[in-house]
Amino acid sequence: MIKLLLADDQALVRGALAALLSLEPDLDVVAEVGRGDEVLDAVARTGPDVALLDVEMPGLDGISAAEQLHAAHPEVRILMVTTFGRPGYLRRAIDAGASGFVVKDTPARDLADAVRRVHMGLRVVDPALATETLTAGTSPLTTREREVLAAAVDGATAGAIAAQLHLSEGTVRNHLSSAIGKTGTRTRAEAVRAAERLGWL
Repeated sequence: MIKLLLADDQALVRGALAALLSLEPDLDVVAEVGRGDEVLDAVARTGPDVALLDVEMPGLDGISAAEQLHAAHPEVRILMVTTFGRPGYLRRAIDAGASGFVVKDTPARDLADAVRRVHMGLRVVDPALATETLTAGTSPLTTREREVLAAAVDGATAGAIAAQLHLSEGTVRNHLSSAIGKTGTRTRAEAVRAAERLGWL
């Protein structure tokens, strides 16, 4: 049996995934969590072989949870399962230690097959997303530019961002200006939207 952990903040989706995967004779869902910051404890308690993680979850996003999980339990294979097939997400997830990345509209039979392949140590990536990722290229944003843009998501002022990240306002403005240039946009709001669309945030 391949033991599975499911992490998804939408209870209905999580339950449907659990029900579908449990129909497979060789798959056993041993844990379900609704937050990214619950993944490590659940893994320590239940010892799954494969963890299926959603990208967007409260507490800790799925990519950060994957990074923590890979560092603490490298023997657990990670398969990202998400609604948001954004190219930047794929690259960041692979960098974080994920072995696979599929979108939630993947047919149940294909998802079960993806779990088996990841469990065997193979890499599984949604073909359309792989093509889009290669076309989009890597994120040009530095870590600090990404942090500044992420802090600007809710329209915070340069002063508020500076206080949050312990930077000077001038440094924040420089990072925002650089991010605007790199995303080919005109305003920081547009830069935030472009970075989110590409999965760079």
